[in-house]
Amino acid sequence: MTQPPSQPPQGPYPGPPQGGFGPPPELPQAGAPQTGAPQGTPYGAPPPPQSPPPPLPTVPPQSGYGHPQQPGPYAQPGPYGSQPGQPGPYGYASAPGYGYPGQQQPPQFPGAPVPPPPGGGSRNPFKGRPALMLGAAVAALLVIGGTVYAVTGGSDDDKKPAAGPDLSAPASGPAGSGDDSDGDGSGGGGVTGADPGDLNEGRQAGEAKVLWSKDAPDAPASGADANGMWITDKVAVKAAYKEVFAFRVADGETAWGPISFPQKICAVTPQKSADDKIVVAYMNGASDRAKCNRLQLLDLNTGAKGWSGEVADGALFDSSLSVELTITKSTLMVGRSQSGTAYDLATGAKLFDKVKYGAACFPAAFAGGARLIAVSSCGTATSTEHDEVQELDPRTGAARWTRAIPKGWAVGRTYSVDPVVLYLTNEDKKSWNISTLKADGSFRSEVTVDESFAPVCGWAILERDLQGCQGVATDAQTLYLPTEATTGANEIVAIDLATGKQKWRAKSPADESMLPIKVEGAQLIAYVEPSYDTGGQVVSIPLTGSGHTPVKLLQNPASAADVENGFYSKAYDWVDGRFYLSSTRLSGKDELKEKLMLAYGK
Repeated sequence: MTQPPSQPPQGPYPGPPQGGFGPPPELPQAGAPQTGAPQGTPYGAPPPPQSPPPPLPTVPPQSGYGHPQQPGPYAQPGPYGSQPGQPGPYGYASAPGYGYPGQQQPPQFPGAPVPPPPGGGSRNPFKGRPALMLGAAVAALLVIGGTVYAVTGGSDDDKKPAAGPDLSAPASGPAGSGDDSDGDGSGGGGVTGADPGDLNEGRQAGEAKVLWSKDAPDAPASGADANGMWITDKVAVKAAYKEVFAFRVADGETAWGPISFPQKICAVTPQKSADDKIVVAYMNGASDRAKCNRLQLLDLNTGAKGWSGEVADGALFDSSLSVELTITKSTLMVGRSQSGTAYDLATGAKLFDKVKYGAACFPAAFAGGARLIAVSSCGTATSTEHDEVQELDPRTGAARWTRAIPKGWAVGRTYSVDPVVLYLTNEDKKSWNISTLKADGSFRSEVTVDESFAPVCGWAILERDLQGCQGVATDAQTLYLPTEATTGANEIVAIDLATGKQKWRAKSPADESMLPIKVEGAQLIAYVEPSYDTGGQVVSIPLTGSGHTPVKLLQNPASAADVENGFYSKAYDWVDGRFYLSSTRLSGKDELKEKLMLAYGK
């Protein structure tokens, strides 16, 4: 397959991600597959190995962390016996990733996602290809499948699944073991008006309308993050730079706040709790040595502040300069560079620390939701270097199971935590793979679809950002992934998690990319991106039966297409018949008159 130019996306510099788990990776990682089956070039991966990794044994924790490189011929059959040119067990290969603008970029994994470019549009060569950093070791040679393909620069042969770590070995048993925000509720940050004005001017019959829109707040000239978007039945809440805004879903009027923080917001919980709570982390100062270590609990519906606190540093080299947050049931997990601390979400009381275990396994990243998943780097700079994945009890931190990943393979993203769906990369092989685990951590399947996939994943520079991908959805039995749009419409492929094989595919109803949002009942909800003169669409795709033709639920107005298409990067959601769209990165350029958030409906 043809790889995008080896340069960073154009447009405002998104800046390094704030907060994250795991020591800074030595090389950028592929975050999500972009091209279908494992492709040749992994994100920031070294040249392909000359032979596939051996089958993965169940390995006890090894010392150190980081990903080891393993040489090995591509032409060797993988653990499942697949031959070169055939889909591998994981299905994905990594695609090129991008680091900071202006930096020399290492080779990338084919099939990996890249950060979305400004302006959107499916024809942009960088669309949906976020870069990740391979931050942990992979030593237990858990080769998940067939053959690994070298990246050769763009032939159709690149669109082959790469052999991944073998996850079929049995999983081992359990292993190892505030200041107030000072927000005064004042300030508007320049967010004005519920009436979008001319965004609906000239709206055509059959088009939905912009129910309300909000301008972006003031931001530094260098830009600012606007992470997170949470929708309840009452409010739509958005964080941007130093503030958190809340708008009534019905009319866009201010519901509460905005709440202002003394320093910039550096991390948020991507999820909200069952009772509509979130946690925001903000910096403890403005200097280069400032840490992302202040926490504040917020009630989304009322804006009421709950507990606040400060994240302590870990051991040497394990600081809170950067953290990531995730919620699992009633537990908040805060990940530092080499450890994590869990807190009771309601009270802020510390529950446990997840620290080094075994010979030298350091927790590098966490993913939450229905389950709490930890990824650790083990045996760094040793012959047993590898990653390990564990499910943790969210109240005690005890490991319910431990799965060693084979040497040379690193966990880049978690597409789902229930079921566990892992996107892995191999630096040596410059390839990627997707694998699914059973509830007990044992191997279930790996994707073998020979395709170029393109979920949209954010930057992962200081951390792995395990849950930083959009445009991918799962249910108990199926994984839904968008293909890469090369010429014209793309497709969404439904992949059977029991076998790793394709169930069906649905073609985008427009020439723009169609991206999964979520599964609702017996329907997959998807977003069809806008073109320069046509608004996007929200569609539903039947999950059962013989037909899987998208049915239009909402056609966004063409009069607002330039706004919808103009975000450098964006978050989106479909809730109660309304489509919400918001920016996740502010340029700080006043002349652009950026929008922070829009709501669409009939």
